[in-house]
Amino acid sequence: MRALLLIDIQNDFMPGGALPVADGDAIIAPVNAAMRDYPLIVATQDWHPVGHESFASAHPGQQPFATITLHGLAQTLWPEHCLAGSDGAALHPALDTRRIAAIFRKGMDPHTDSYSAFCDNGQRHHTRLDAWLRACGVTDIDVAGLAADYCVYYSIKDALAAGFRVRLLERATRAIDPAGYAAKKAELLQHPAFGLG
Repeated sequence: MRALLLIDIQNDFMPGGALPVADGDAIIAPVNAAMRDYPLIVATQDWHPVGHESFASAHPGQQPFATITLHGLAQTLWPEHCLAGSDGAALHPALDTRRIAAIFRKGMDPHTDSYSAFCDNGQRHHTRLDAWLRACGVTDIDVAGLAADYCVYYSIKDALAAGFRVRLLERATRAIDPAGYAAKKAELLQHPAFGLG
């Protein structure tokens, strides 16, 4: 079975949000239109506690978008975003949520960032998405959402590593850094189980 995985279609990643992706709201209509083609739809939410260590505000003297080493991993420092329970963390109000079967939250460990829908950046804590998809009979995943060069990219990498066949719906994603996204897309296209939809 093929599932649709919607990554972080949240207010804080939209224009006017705390960590906006340029033109991010342009993905809503294609995502809503695509939903009718899938028997199973699952979504993720970035869901951070106050003071999360990926926030620049947790590191006096540091600015957003600086890179530091955090617990042995390279960490981009972000503006505060997607605080658990906040309006910024809510799914975009124009997103049709009626057919979303489950929502997996990530980024809840205050010490480790979680770009991927499947596990944190250190590969220590898993969201159980892999097991849930397998229990539903999923073999193929189409991915849409934000941002193409971060959470979408790392979710695709982990889905491929877990043995799923994956397609990226390019009309339904946007990147923070288009040049960086182009390089990451070229890397993904080297994988035999990855394609563009």
